[in-house]
Amino acid sequence: MVEERMGDCWSYTKDQFDNLEKHTQWGIEFVEKYTKFVKERSEIETNYAKQIRNLSKKYQPKKNPREEEESKYTFCRAFLTTLNELNDYAGQHEVIAENLTSQIITELSRYLQEIKTERKSHFHDGRKAQQHVESSWKQLESCKRRFERDCKEADRAQQYFEKMDADINVTKADVEKARQQAQMRHQMAGDSKSEYSSYLQKFNQEQNDHYYTIIPNIFQKLQDMEEKRIERIGVCMKTFADVDRQVLPIVGKCLDGMTKAAECIEPKTDSKQVVESYKSGFEPPGDVEFEDYGQAMKRTASDTSLSNSREAKERPTGKSKGKLWPFIKNKNKLSLKLGSGPEDFSHLPPEQRRKKLQSKIDDLNKDIQKEMDQRDALTKMKDVYVKNPQMGDPASVDPRLSEIGQNIEKFQFEVQKFEGWLAEVEEKMPSKSDTHRRSGIYETQNSTAVSNNCAQDRERPLSSPDGSYTEEQNSETQVKANTHPVPTSSTPEFDDEFDDEDTLPTIGTCKALYPFEGHNEGTICVTEGELLYVIEEDKGDGWTRVRRNEDEEGYVPTSYVEVFLETNAKGAMTYI
Repeated sequence: MVEERMGDCWSYTKDQFDNLEKHTQWGIEFVEKYTKFVKERSEIETNYAKQIRNLSKKYQPKKNPREEEESKYTFCRAFLTTLNELNDYAGQHEVIAENLTSQIITELSRYLQEIKTERKSHFHDGRKAQQHVESSWKQLESCKRRFERDCKEADRAQQYFEKMDADINVTKADVEKARQQAQMRHQMAGDSKSEYSSYLQKFNQEQNDHYYTIIPNIFQKLQDMEEKRIERIGVCMKTFADVDRQVLPIVGKCLDGMTKAAECIEPKTDSKQVVESYKSGFEPPGDVEFEDYGQAMKRTASDTSLSNSREAKERPTGKSKGKLWPFIKNKNKLSLKLGSGPEDFSHLPPEQRRKKLQSKIDDLNKDIQKEMDQRDALTKMKDVYVKNPQMGDPASVDPRLSEIGQNIEKFQFEVQKFEGWLAEVEEKMPSKSDTHRRSGIYETQNSTAVSNNCAQDRERPLSSPDGSYTEEQNSETQVKANTHPVPTSSTPEFDDEFDDEDTLPTIGTCKALYPFEGHNEGTICVTEGELLYVIEEDKGDGWTRVRRNEDEEGYVPTSYVEVFLETNAKGAMTYI
C-alpha cells in the first residue's frame, strides 16, 4: 500500500511538471507571436511612411519656369504646403516604427532569452529534486529488504539451534556451533534494523522537504515567472497604444496645417493673377462702320477684299511685333515653346513683353549686385594680403577681379539693351484716356487710304512672287496695324485657348495667283493656281482667311489671291 501510494504521488508530481512545462512553453510561444505581430506592424508603418514620402516628393514642384510661374497662385502654394505637411506626417509614422522597435520588439526579444533561461533552470531543479527523492526511496527499499532478509535468516538460525539443542544425538559442539550461528544472525538482523530505521527517518525528512519545501518553491518560482510574463505582455500592449497616442498631437498639427493652407486659397486673387499674367496690352478695336453697298467705289477699308493692297505691301508682313489675334482658331496647333523666341520678346503682346523685359532687367541687376559683392570681398582680401604678405600673394586675386569686372560690364551692357527695348515698348503702349480719340483718327485714315488706292493696289501683290516681304512701312500702316492686328509668328498665350470655337461658314472661293509659303503663325501655305474656300474677308489689313479642308485654314495675303464671293454672302461680317 505504501509503495502504491508513493508511486501515485510521484506520478502525480511528474504529471504536474509536464503540464506546467507545456503551459510555460505555450506562454513563451505567445510572447514570440506577439513580438512577430509588433514587428510586422513596424514594417507596415515604415513602408507606409516611405510611400507617403515618395508621393510627396513625386508631386513637389520642379525647378523650371513653369513651376515657378505657378507658385504665385494661392491654390498652388496651398498644395505645396499640403505636400510639406504630408512629408511631416510620414515622419510621424517613421517615429511610430522606431518606437515600436526600440520599446517593444527589442525589449521582448531580450526578455524571451531571459524567460527561456529561467524556465529551463526551474524545471531542471524540479527534475533534480524528483530524481533525488526517488533515489532515496529506492535506497530505503533496499535497506528494508535487507532487514527483512536478515530477520528471516535469524529466525531460521534460531529454529535450527533449538532443533539441534533438543536432539540428544547431536554433539555438544554442533549445538554450540548452531547457537553461535543463531546469535550472529540475530546480530545481523539488529544491525539491518538499525540501518533501516535510520534511513527511514532520513527519507521521511527528505520526502517532507521535497513535498513541503522544494517542490512548492519551484512551483512558486514558475508561477512568478508566468505572472511576470503576463505583466510584461500587458505593458507592451499598453506601450503599443501609447506609441500611436504620442504622435497624435503632431499629426493633428500636420492636418491643421493642411486645413489652414486650404483656407488660405483666394479665388479672386488667383483670377486677378491670371488676368495680370495674360493681359496683352492691345487696344480694343474701334466701332464697325456702316457699309454702303449702293456706292461700290466708296467702300470703306473694312468691307472689301480688293482694297488696301498698298498698305499691305508697305506692311512688313510676318514681322510686326506684338500684334495678336486673340480669338484665332488654331487647328494646326502651331504653338511656341516656352523659353523660345527672340531675345527682345517681340513675339509677345505689348503688356507681356513689358513684363518679360522688366523681369529680365531685374535678374540682370541681381547678377550685377552679386558680382559687385564678390568684387568687394576680393578687394578686401587683396588689401589684407598687401598688409600681411605671409597670408597670401595679392597678385593671385587680380585675375579673378579682372574676370568679375568683365562680367559686370557685360551685364551692364545687357541691362542697357533691355532698358532700351523696355522704353520702346512703354512709348508704344496706349493709355486708356486716349483710346477713343485715337480710334476715331484711325478710322478716318483707313477710309481715306482705301478710297485712294483701291483699284491700283489690286493688281500689285503684297510681296514679290518669291515670297519675300518688303520692309517699308509708313505711319499710316502703323496706325492700321494697331487697329487690325496681323497674326504673328509667336502667340504662345493664345495657342490653344479657343480650339473649341465653332467652324466659320464659307462665304466664297478664291484662286491663288502666286505661291505663298506661309511660315508665320496663323498663315497657310498655298501654291499657284490652287482653289480655296474663303471664310473671312479682308478687313483692311491685307489678309484674307481661307480654308483648304476641315483641318487646314489660315491667312493669305489678299493680293496673292483672286476672290469670288457668293452673292448672298457679300457684306457678311465675321468677328474673330
